[in-house]
Amino acid sequence: MRKWFWILGIAGILILGFVFNYTGFFKSTGDLKSASAKVDQLATAKSIRNGDLIFQTSRSGQSQAIQQATGSKYSHCGIIYNNKGKFYVFEAIQPVKSTPLDEWIARGDGGHFVIKRLKNADAILTPQTIAKMKEEGDKFTGKNYDLTFEWSDDKIYCSELIWKIYERAAGIEIGDLQKLSDFDLSSAAVKNKMKERYGNKIPLNELVISPAAIFESELLEEIAVN
Repeated sequence: MRKWFWILGIAGILILGFVFNYTGFFKSTGDLKSASAKVDQLATAKSIRNGDLIFQTSRSGQSQAIQQATGSKYSHCGIIYNNKGKFYVFEAIQPVKSTPLDEWIARGDGGHFVIKRLKNADAILTPQTIAKMKEEGDKFTGKNYDLTFEWSDDKIYCSELIWKIYERAAGIEIGDLQKLSDFDLSSAAVKNKMKERYGNKIPLNELVISPAAIFESELLEEIAVN
C-alpha cells in the first residue's frame, strides 16, 4: 500500500511539472496590481472590445523555441471578451479556458502586450458574430493544449484557437497557414523541443498557424501596446 502511495505521489508531481512547464504558471507572475490598473485605463478609454486579439511573450518552457522558429518575440495570444463589465482572454493553455485580462497580462514577460483589432471590426464584429465566435469557442473549452501543433480539433494551441474561431464564425482567415518545414528549425532550442515532442519523426508537412503570422496579418491594426 505504501509503495502505491509513493508511486501515485511521484506521478502527481510529474504531471504538475509537465503542466506548469507549458503554461508558464511555474514561473512567478508579474505585477498584477499594475496590470489591473492598465486594464482599468483601457476600459475607461474604451480602447478594448469584444474580439480584440492580444499578444505577449510567454514565460512557458517552449516560448524561446517558438520565438526563434518564427522570428518573432510574440509566442502567445488570445481573444479578448467582455463578460458583464470584466475583460477576459479566451486562450489555449492547459486546458483551453478564459483568464481575467489583468492576470493574463501579469503572466507575460515584463507585463508587455500588444492588442490588435480587425481593420473593419465595426462592420464584421457585430453582436451576432461575437455570439457565434463564443459559440465556436465553447466547443474548444476544456480541451488539452496541443504540444505537437497538429491541425485537428482534438487538442488546440493558442494561435490555432484564434484562427479557427475567426474562420468558422466570421469567415475570416487571420494569418497565413504554413507548414512546419517553413519555420527556422536550426537553433538548439528549437531542435531540442522538436526532439522532445516528435522524436525522430518530425511532421514537416503539418499545417501550422503561428502567433507571428496572426500578429503580422494585414487584416489587423494595432490598438494598444504596453
